[in-house]
Amino acid sequence: MSIRVRFAPSPTGMPHVGVIRTAIFDWLLARHYNGEFILRIEDTDRTRFVEGAVENIIGALKWLDMDIDEGPGIGGDYGPYYQSKRLDLYHRYARFLAEENKAYWCDCSPERLDKVRKELQAKKLDPRYDRHCRNLGLKGSPGDGKHVLRFSTPESGETTFHDELRGDITVANSELDDFVLLKRDGFPTYHFASCIDDHHMAISHVFRGEEWISSAPKHRLLYDALGIQPPKFVHVPVILGPDKAKLSKRHGAANILEYKEMGYLPEAMFNFLALIGWNPGTDEEIIPREKMIEQFSIERINISAGVFDIGKLDWMNGEYIRSTPLDSLVERLRPLMSEYGWVDADFKPWGKAYVFEVLKLMQERLKRLTDIRESAFYFFEEPKEYDPKGIKKAFKGGDIIDRLVAARDALAECEWSLDGIERAIRSTAERLDVGAGKIVHPVRLAVSGLTGGPGLFEILHLIGKDRTTGRIDRAIEWLKG
Repeated sequence: MSIRVRFAPSPTGMPHVGVIRTAIFDWLLARHYNGEFILRIEDTDRTRFVEGAVENIIGALKWLDMDIDEGPGIGGDYGPYYQSKRLDLYHRYARFLAEENKAYWCDCSPERLDKVRKELQAKKLDPRYDRHCRNLGLKGSPGDGKHVLRFSTPESGETTFHDELRGDITVANSELDDFVLLKRDGFPTYHFASCIDDHHMAISHVFRGEEWISSAPKHRLLYDALGIQPPKFVHVPVILGPDKAKLSKRHGAANILEYKEMGYLPEAMFNFLALIGWNPGTDEEIIPREKMIEQFSIERINISAGVFDIGKLDWMNGEYIRSTPLDSLVERLRPLMSEYGWVDADFKPWGKAYVFEVLKLMQERLKRLTDIRESAFYFFEEPKEYDPKGIKKAFKGGDIIDRLVAARDALAECEWSLDGIERAIRSTAERLDVGAGKIVHPVRLAVSGLTGGPGLFEILHLIGKDRTTGRIDRAIEWLKG
């Protein structure tokens, strides 16, 4: 069996992390079996179409390094890959179903449908269509502006569909309505277009959210009416926030591309999302992509919902940052450093070697690439202020100015090496008869504006003697008020 899976988002907004997680399962299955991963744009709801959404979807896949075998801009034997360009195909099937009395034309107005819905709700009944037009024999045509095409759902009996995770699920047909296949404007509904396209594109497996389980019996009936074999369905669990509610913006960013802007690595994001709902069968959490491809199977997808734990994502991203070769990390951070005004495209004015040394000190401390802004700025610019808590702790004591003056003088005279800097700091503490911390902490705050970071001697050595003593002078003047 040839494995062909499709990622079929609607361009109605930014790509949601839940949708991308489903795409990751698609992609892993395709790569595991050397199959095809197809991108299909389901753009039939023209009222909700968002300009730029398709580009963002493609951009998200590119960022995550999920290569597409067929789709927009790539082509393939089963195109076009925009549903809005496949209307003739849907209309052909619509006419077939109408002629076979498996679907019927309906001219009920929105006002009538709303009235029926409200009457049923008042009676505490399911607000479904009342089949008013089912036996009227109305004549319509695709896109005539007057009629929708509805499926003639059997009024009795049962429909069974198979889910690869849950097995067979049976639903009474009396619980289903006569759902719309074709809208007045001639555009198909999701139910109609997806079934036809999955058949015509030879899709073998469909991964989609478990919220679509309620629609699965409709699709089974539609496949049977069309006389075509359905693909295998895998309804994956939803992603929850830490409060066990469905993931939404109130839990943080829901748009996958926001995580790119927040400084997450694509490798970490891919790894993190793949493990929400899929169990590789080991205790490993940092899993190389090739190993994920090798281990992936539908059987190991969980039925229970997974939790989007931002703390775990931060930890995982930090692990990936620490394992990134420094040369690569420098290149990844260059755009951010340029954005912050620290370097240009050629690493001027500091030079690539200097940036390399900065990141050698900072790599172990970063959880996100963007952490560099608040934690390493002092390597490139003067601190504009001092940490308020640090002021209370490190700049206290009546002798604080004397301590900083002594440290500055010792540093100005010392050999500028790690050993020389350490000797200058420690000898100053001994001469003033204070603990080394009484010198180290004020000097750190004066030079960096912060109370924490890499080792002080390494910071001073990299920043250089002139900038170090100049910043201590500035702190002394600030303390004098």
